[in-house]
Amino acid sequence: MDRFFKLTALTLLLAGCGGSAPQTPAQVQTISTQNLPASMKGVEARQLFGAKKSGSQQAAAPFGGYAKGCIAGGVQLPETGPTWQAMRLSRNRNWGHPDVIDFIQKLSRKAAAQPGWNGLYIGDISQPRGGPMLSGHRSHQIGMDVDIWLRPADNLKLSRADRENISSISLRRSNGAYTNSNWTRQHHEIIKAAAQDPRTARIFIFPGAKVQMCKDETGDRKWLRKVRPWWGHHYHFHVRLNCPAGSKGCVAQNPPPAGDGCADAEQWVRNILNPPPPDPNAPKAKPRRQLTMASLPAQCVGVLQSE
Repeated sequence: MDRFFKLTALTLLLAGCGGSAPQTPAQVQTISTQNLPASMKGVEARQLFGAKKSGSQQAAAPFGGYAKGCIAGGVQLPETGPTWQAMRLSRNRNWGHPDVIDFIQKLSRKAAAQPGWNGLYIGDISQPRGGPMLSGHRSHQIGMDVDIWLRPADNLKLSRADRENISSISLRRSNGAYTNSNWTRQHHEIIKAAAQDPRTARIFIFPGAKVQMCKDETGDRKWLRKVRPWWGHHYHFHVRLNCPAGSKGCVAQNPPPAGDGCADAEQWVRNILNPPPPDPNAPKAKPRRQLTMASLPAQCVGVLQSE
């Protein structure tokens, strides 16, 4: 059976969204509870990070892992650019590491060259200082993840109100086993361009899309290795960038398995169409616990306290 289905709940939480467990550099340490500032004791980390409206006045640096960390010196993606618009502005999640902001701008220019696309609609990146979110994602905590809508960005003059009310489109059929009629070659080319960026570690999308791309790609297939099937992800695709060069406090995921990953995606599809019987020995899912500051890298205290 596909290795993704064998991951335990603990491994999934540590890894964030898909793939193998992260590597843990010695530079990442948590702070003891007794050393926490009084204002942070007994408070969920998501409440503290969710209250911050701007990035910290520090050098840009991610600390911790994609699903357990924060970002210093986060940069805000402008709400509107020549080839992009940030969506759901009320969430204030259009912040990230400078590498992510540059990646979005570069990819949006490539998207704008596709027929019917003027650029990209950008979903969540991270909160201003990263960290756990008040709602939604478990990952997106270190400013190195971005959700990109699968709806063609044909109108880049949407108002703030429009961006709260408009929705993306679903590209899946049969619970994600296949693509539907909304899937186009343009989607293939945009995802391919994202995967070919050397900064990209992984791209998450529903299994049927990966299988379709495997069928349609007739050229260099190396980029397919980075495209990983994952639950949901039929309204957007999720790009995860590698830890920036020299970032000692960033916890990287292990690289994807060797090969193009097409057989893995086909197994996902088989499991969707013909679900395997429940494994009586599978570990029971544990209730989700909200992270506290004592669970995060010690540097995150300074990120919150910075101006």
